[in-house]
Amino acid sequence: MPGQLKPAVNERDHAEGNAGAPIVLVEFGDYQCPYCGAAYPVIKKIQQTFGDQVRFVFRNFPLSEIHPDAMQAAIASEAAALQNKFWQMHDIIFENQSALSKHGLEKMAEKIGLDINKFITDMEDENLLAKVEEDFESGMRSGVNGTPTFFVNGKKFDGGATDLFELFEENA
Repeated sequence: MPGQLKPAVNERDHAEGNAGAPIVLVEFGDYQCPYCGAAYPVIKKIQQTFGDQVRFVFRNFPLSEIHPDAMQAAIASEAAALQNKFWQMHDIIFENQSALSKHGLEKMAEKIGLDINKFITDMEDENLLAKVEEDFESGMRSGVNGTPTFFVNGKKFDGGATDLFELFEENA
């Protein structure tokens, strides 16, 4: 069925918030995408406003042809996940979108307290590239063709982050 999330949210996903939340919000995002950057504070506001009502999942969808640093940033977030700091890395990357060089990502990793030597080694781990590609493939199968693309409870949402906030507000 078009507009369905494939696969469904599972244990391989990076998820934040109440596991039993009635609303599961999935974003397919690109760390270098200016629209994803603009959506980031709106998603934070949704999380703060609706708290336990929302579980937020982020899947990597780097558009490497137009955003040359997006893949490296996605791998950096996965490397941070190996040290249980995915969300800290996710946030600092979106807060510093203009600094996605290898050096910039290493500075961010240090700032959030990662073991920098492990981080640098993990950035070369083929399994992390495979995880990012798995997220990307899931986006393709789900009908994602740009970023950010959102799914609410498994259904594709036609609109941006601000529209999402308004939808949640109306249904609160």
